[in-house]
Amino acid sequence: MQPRRKAALLAVGMALSLSACSIGNTADGDGKKPYIAIISKGFQQQFWQAVKEGAEQEAEKRGVEITFEGPATETEVEAQVDMLRNSLGRDPDAVGLAALDSRAVEPLLKDAKKDDVPVIAFDSGVDSDIPLTTAATDNKAAAAAAAKHMAKALDGKGKVGMVVHSQTSGSGIDRRDGFTDWMKKNAPGIELLPVQYGAGDQTASADITKSIIASNPDINGIYGSNEGSAMGVVQGVKESGKDDIVTVGFDSGQGQINAIEEGRMRGAITQDPGKIGAQVVSAALKAIKGKKLPEVINTGYYWYDRRNINEPQIQDVLYH
Repeated sequence: MQPRRKAALLAVGMALSLSACSIGNTADGDGKKPYIAIISKGFQQQFWQAVKEGAEQEAEKRGVEITFEGPATETEVEAQVDMLRNSLGRDPDAVGLAALDSRAVEPLLKDAKKDDVPVIAFDSGVDSDIPLTTAATDNKAAAAAAAKHMAKALDGKGKVGMVVHSQTSGSGIDRRDGFTDWMKKNAPGIELLPVQYGAGDQTASADITKSIIASNPDINGIYGSNEGSAMGVVQGVKESGKDDIVTVGFDSGQGQINAIEEGRMRGAITQDPGKIGAQVVSAALKAIKGKKLPEVINTGYYWYDRRNINEPQIQDVLYH
């Protein structure tokens, strides 16, 4: 990744609420630019900062005004619901939403539909037919790829634990099920321990990891399903003094990159967060204009480890 882009991502990370972009020629007849309200799951991870940057760049290019906000952590469902409610109160032309809890936002999605405000889901699908499309990684396929690499590292044998960030969001469910389904189908020699949930919080995930290791001293591998979970797994393994445990993760914040380069994490799945953000804006504009959208906009994923981390296509999608 180029230094200029790294600096931009760091700058983006300092902003925790609104950002507006208003350059271009997509204004309607009265000179008003389309306004898209985007609500993410949180801001404590570099992933969301990169999604925000991608949305801002696309909005600037397309002449759209956006706001981009999210709760401080991915456990604050009510805070996100309030943000969505307030965003709808600003009369947006479209809404982008990465839902922490599909059921919690459903009443507001119904309000948006009643007011003819198109909704674009991103990162996690919403358990509702109201969003017109979902811009996201194929999380099940990506988690299956993580499982495949874990199984290969363990020669198809051993005991594996899982620390997952959510059991209510679509991404958490898919990254759990994609991993477990692949293992059950393709790696009969691997015993999966019961899934543990750490809400994507690094400290909580580290504590969970240490508990898993204490209860299973013969454990061979642990999977973390997002940035906070994965870094918690790495931290918990280190604090347990069990350097022989294979860890694989999801996302590519700077801490994970360091852990992989230093050999403390075998590898991880990286998404393309900038593309996700850009696709939210692009899809919202199409919806505003009444254009038909696909059910899903697949934004891709990559496995990275020490062997390929410096390849250009990987560097372009890391979140640092």
